[in-house]
Amino acid sequence: MLNRVIRLTERLTRWFAVVGGAIILVQMVWISYGVYMRYFLGRPDGVVTEATALLLFPVAFLGLAYALKENAYPTVTYAVDALKGNAKRWLLAFNFSVMVGVGIFFAYAAVDAAFKSYVSGSASEILLWPRYMFWIPSALALVLFAWYAFLRLLLIVLGQAPELSGVRQEP
Repeated sequence: MLNRVIRLTERLTRWFAVVGGAIILVQMVWISYGVYMRYFLGRPDGVVTEATALLLFPVAFLGLAYALKENAYPTVTYAVDALKGNAKRWLLAFNFSVMVGVGIFFAYAAVDAAFKSYVSGSASEILLWPRYMFWIPSALALVLFAWYAFLRLLLIVLGQAPELSGVRQEP
């Protein structure tokens, strides 16, 4: 059951990363359009800066869980590699506990901000886009990150994590 939940979550992490990549493509086209309008036609686009800045916010979080899945975070693994057995397992468990704690903190803050921006009806200054449109994907991405980090922590505690390969488990 746990492996099935993890596979489903990992599939979801890929979809979030794809959405983040699509937003980056939109930003790239929009910025190129802005450069063309400014320097070739002499009529700068007044919204391109705010639009691309607002779109950067959800992009910053949409790939978090996927980066964790791919072990793409910069880490110092000397201590983990030097340890064996339960010491390695508990150090990894501590590391993932910190990730879960930080993830829950930021997920809570983002979900709270999404609700408050929806209720208040706040919008961006120039485009008047509702701010909750940027908070909701960010909040979902942070919740996914915290959930996936928790699942990875659970694998470590149960002794089934790939990071523990070669580590003899206690009965």
